[in-house]
Amino acid sequence: MAKSLMITGTGSGAGKSLIVTGLCRIFSDMGMNVAPFKAQNMALNSYITADGGEIGRAQALQAEGARIPVTVEMNPVLLKASGEMGSQVMLMGRPLRHMKAQEYYAFKKEAWEVVTSAYDSLSSKHDLIVMEGAGSPAEINLMDVDIVNMSAARYAKAPVLLVGDIDKGGVFASLFGTVKLLGREGRNIKGFIINKFRGDIEILRPGLDMIKEKTGKPVLGVLPYITDIGLPEEDGLFFSQQSAVSSQQSKGESIKIVIVKLKYISNFTDFDPLAHEPDVDMVYSTNPTDIENADIVIVPGSKNTVKDLLYLRERKLDQSIKTAYANGIQIIGMCGGYQMLGRKIYDADGVESGHKEIDGIGLLDIETTFKNTKTTCRVEAEIVQGPEFGVQSSGNVILKGYEIHMGESSGDIGLFKISRLPAADSQLTFDGSMKGNCWGTYLHGIFENDDLRRGVLNLARKKKGLSPLGVVFTYAEAKDRAIDSLAQALKENLDMDFIKRLLKL
Repeated sequence: MAKSLMITGTGSGAGKSLIVTGLCRIFSDMGMNVAPFKAQNMALNSYITADGGEIGRAQALQAEGARIPVTVEMNPVLLKASGEMGSQVMLMGRPLRHMKAQEYYAFKKEAWEVVTSAYDSLSSKHDLIVMEGAGSPAEINLMDVDIVNMSAARYAKAPVLLVGDIDKGGVFASLFGTVKLLGREGRNIKGFIINKFRGDIEILRPGLDMIKEKTGKPVLGVLPYITDIGLPEEDGLFFSQQSAVSSQQSKGESIKIVIVKLKYISNFTDFDPLAHEPDVDMVYSTNPTDIENADIVIVPGSKNTVKDLLYLRERKLDQSIKTAYANGIQIIGMCGGYQMLGRKIYDADGVESGHKEIDGIGLLDIETTFKNTKTTCRVEAEIVQGPEFGVQSSGNVILKGYEIHMGESSGDIGLFKISRLPAADSQLTFDGSMKGNCWGTYLHGIFENDDLRRGVLNLARKKKGLSPLGVVFTYAEAKDRAIDSLAQALKENLDMDFIKRLLKL
């Protein structure tokens, strides 16, 4: 069985996910067969494995850090919050049902069996498992139902490193309090990592000495606050750094992209490739002025499409989107946003809401019907209406992406010809719709395709009278370089010799 190491944190957003990513790359560089593992993840950013399973997007990134294929064993339990319905519970990449908190806690025994089975399977195939906790391990009201922090570490016989976010303030109190609240379990915490430090580390040193004196546990490193790291943010962390309403204006020759900030936004990592383009100024906004003066408006995916559509309507943002469309601004709908841009949404079985029928924004000639079955698969696609994107069509450009949706859309469908994978089981079908300067698709990850991404931006540049640009960077290569940079930052600032001794490497 594999050796194991747990990275947990004093709270959400401490930086656990990226630290696991960087450690996976470090151990991979050492020649180890390493894999990530998070027993339970609550996330609206998800990813589809090769066999069509759905897991947290963070674990997919960690697998990239480890240079291995993504599998459902890396995140056996995924919870996707759905508002008053509770959360959709995913086991081993497949939807089980929606559960509210008390119902899910009562389900702990069954969930734990799935977690331990997945860990055992992963452990039998790898030399080292780098585990990630969730939230804080010291939520004293939830310790008896914990399946992701200390319980998982105990099962895997994993030493634990505790990460604290100094940028939020109170890091020493958080580290000390976590250890004390854990009681006997706190003995398995072998060291601390302080993350997101700005300033002169000499000023911090007395605190580093004192926390060791008070807990008997060393600080293994102080990681600097890294800006523009070039990797997807953890769920919600990005939005905590942005105001709900933005008044930012496009600068000179930049393309202003406004992503409509939905209440139940999901898979916002779809837009990371756009954000890293040098001519893009991207904001998440609910400001009508932003929407009506953008160069591109994107209605993103949603975990509750109907509620987010009603939210747009209540704030009259649907009218702002229509105004932007009338002004020739490029409107793009992704997954749930694609559904919202259609004429109608039907939900006779109450899959997502109590509304059996609701009018969409009406920019696309499609209708969507929610069904109890969920489509989750990877796809390859060819552009059918290619000239509109400024890239070649007729099979010359093969796009890669993935689908995650409950509804099926009909009507004027035919923007992409798609093949659902694995290829042996695939059937050619069509996805997406375009009408004038509005288009939408179910395909997540589509902007990771460099030619299409640049074609979409050049279309906006053309409307502004700007010269088109060629492909500026390859997103996959840029992301891999960013993981290498993250790993280097960890090596420079963590006591890796201590960690190796801890693992008896």
